[in-house]
Amino acid sequence: MNPIAWLRAKTEELFRIKDTPHALAVGVAVGVFFGFVPLLGLKTLLALGVTRLLRGNLVASVIAVTLHDVLLPVAPLLLRWEYDIGYWLLSHRHELPPHLHLDHHSPSSWLHWSTFFTVGRPLLVGSVVLASPLTVVAYWVALAWMLRSRRNLPSPSADKP
Repeated sequence: MNPIAWLRAKTEELFRIKDTPHALAVGVAVGVFFGFVPLLGLKTLLALGVTRLLRGNLVASVIAVTLHDVLLPVAPLLLRWEYDIGYWLLSHRHELPPHLHLDHHSPSSWLHWSTFFTVGRPLLVGSVVLASPLTVVAYWVALAWMLRSRRNLPSPSADKP
């Protein structure tokens, strides 16, 4: 299945969900937010928990988190931007991070807790900064899209003679 057909199928699934447009938009917004968070195994669980707290639609949240996988080919670039933004915000002189050289790092050093605090913290801060405005935009776009699509649907009483 090509990416355009997959994206079309996922948006059609969103339109078929029977819930209020606000609940659907909240689910989409939370899913978009957690789509940018670099916690690979926890994104969907976190999105479900926050969506439940905000009384949004859980299915819309899961669909929005998986829609973020369309960006998988540009994920290294996106992660680098998130890291740069987070590093810049957390550094005292607000400087960009040094150039990344992976030749002197072994994969076993990536799994230490010290790596989480040196790389993970700026990455999380940068992802929150990058995802926050996109979450607001996703909410308003999804809400307008859902309201417009519900207006264009024929009413159930129109089918009856």
